[in-house]
Amino acid sequence: MQGPAKLFLTIGAIAMLAAVALGAFGAHALKSQLAPDLLAVYRTGVEYHFYHALGLLIVGLAAQRVSDSNWVCASGWLMLAGILIFSGSLYLLAVTGVRAFGAVTPVGGVAFMLAWVTFAVAVVKSP
Repeated sequence: MQGPAKLFLTIGAIAMLAAVALGAFGAHALKSQLAPDLLAVYRTGVEYHFYHALGLLIVGLAAQRVSDSNWVCASGWLMLAGILIFSGSLYLLAVTGVRAFGAVTPVGGVAFMLAWVTFAVAVVKSP
C-alpha cells in the first residue's frame, strides 16, 4: 500500500473512532448537562465529523488508484482541517457556551467544501 493511501486510511479510521466516542459522549454524558440548543450544536459537530471521517477513508482508497495523488492528498488534509476546525469549534461552543468559538466554524466549512472540490479535481485529472 502506498504512503498516502495508508496515511489517510489510518487518519480516517482514527477520525471515525473519535466521532463514535464523541457521539456517545454527547448522547450519554452531555445529554442532561447541555441546553437543547447547545446539544443540537454538538450533534451537528458529530454529524459533520462522521461524514468527513468517511470522506477520509474514501480519500485513502482513492489514493491507491490515482497515480498523481497531490490533489487527493490535498483533499484529505482539507477534510482533516475541516473536522478539526468545524466540528472542533462546535464541540467547544457546545461544551463551554462561549459563542465566539462559532466565529471560526465557517472556516472549517470552507475547508470541507474545498476538500470536495479538490477531490473532484483529482478524479477528473486521473487517467
